Amino acid sequence: MPWQESEAIEQRMKFVAEYEGAGGSFTALCARYEVSRVTGYKWVERFEEEGVLGLWERARAPHRIGHGLSEQLVRLILAAREEHPTWGPRKLLACLKLKHPKLKWCVISTVGELLRRKALTVPRIYRRQSAPRLEPLASCTQANTVWCTDFKGWFRLGNGQRCEPWTLTDGWSRYLLRVRAMKRQELKPVRQGFEEAFQEYGLPDIIRSDNGRPFAGLGIGGLSQLSVWWIKLGIRPERIRPGKPQENGRHERMHRTLLEASKPPEHTLGRQQRRFDVFRQEFNEERPHEALGDQPPAQVYQPSSRRYPKRIPQVEYEAGLLTKRVYQHGDILWRGERLFLSEALAGEDVVFEPISDGHWLVSFGPMKLAKLDERKRRINALTAEDLKP
Repeated sequence: MPWQESEAIEQRMKFVAEYEGAGGSFTALCARYEVSRVTGYKWVERFEEEGVLGLWERARAPHRIGHGLSEQLVRLILAAREEHPTWGPRKLLACLKLKHPKLKWCVISTVGELLRRKALTVPRIYRRQSAPRLEPLASCTQANTVWCTDFKGWFRLGNGQRCEPWTLTDGWSRYLLRVRAMKRQELKPVRQGFEEAFQEYGLPDIIRSDNGRPFAGLGIGGLSQLSVWWIKLGIRPERIRPGKPQENGRHERMHRTLLEASKPPEHTLGRQQRRFDVFRQEFNEERPHEALGDQPPAQVYQPSSRRYPKRIPQVEYEAGLLTKRVYQHGDILWRGERLFLSEALAGEDVVFEPISDGHWLVSFGPMKLAKLDERKRRINALTAEDLKP
């Protein structure tokens, strides 16, 4: 009978009891319990020396690691880290090898593990990124050509609550359309903020954001529920490159001013919002801006002539084009086989246009998203070459 983990102690006790009481062949006893003679003798010896406690499973880790760090090396590494608190394992080890060339040093990963155990390092967070941008950023030539949006880095309020401001500006005039104190980056309040801005100021041509949620997604084309909504309104989503905040530099400059005005933070989220409202009024109507000829943004900004519709329109395509509906889980049906496209497009129609033998361009409205390889039954991300006329 196999010795299951939950029954291990009971089985070992029965084995020892039968050994002491029945006598007979030890080999036959081990065979009935499906253990080797070596294991059988081990349990008998442990029982005789320690009693029932000797039948419990013991840790298999070695008591001493032969290639482990010596106390001398540990002291030197920790002293070097204290002297250079921003250095990582590679730099620390390289410096120590120069200072103590006669010592036998460990590898970089061992130094890193020591620093991790001593809580001297913060683990790096690797984030999945949206599909890369393939086209150049649009120029901010006039009001409502490009709106810029982002989350300002979060901070703690006086009551300890987290506050993460969401902001929206007109890229040309720097007019601060919205600034809202939020608890976290969530789709619902952000969409509500956009809807209020659309109702008050009309629709822009482009909305520029980073690659984080809820502005962008991880699927084909980097679409999210928010950007799909923009496209249906006739707004083109535009994303800066990861790690390149300077591509949204005008908006980031406003964030620096907002940060200065937020110190010290208010005690509650409501009071912080009222403070943001005062900042927005002053930023738009009183604060001169050098790039605007020392005029405040309100002097040059004009609302868009494109009004927010009462009903969200559906994306329409030319007659004769092949369209398919995206199912609930983000897949489409192609030649009787389901292929995944994007969950953000669930319930929407996408269009397929032939571009070469066995290859189709997949688009949602004016947005070119992916390329379908009909032979391999695979939907691939687009490259810059695919977008060339």
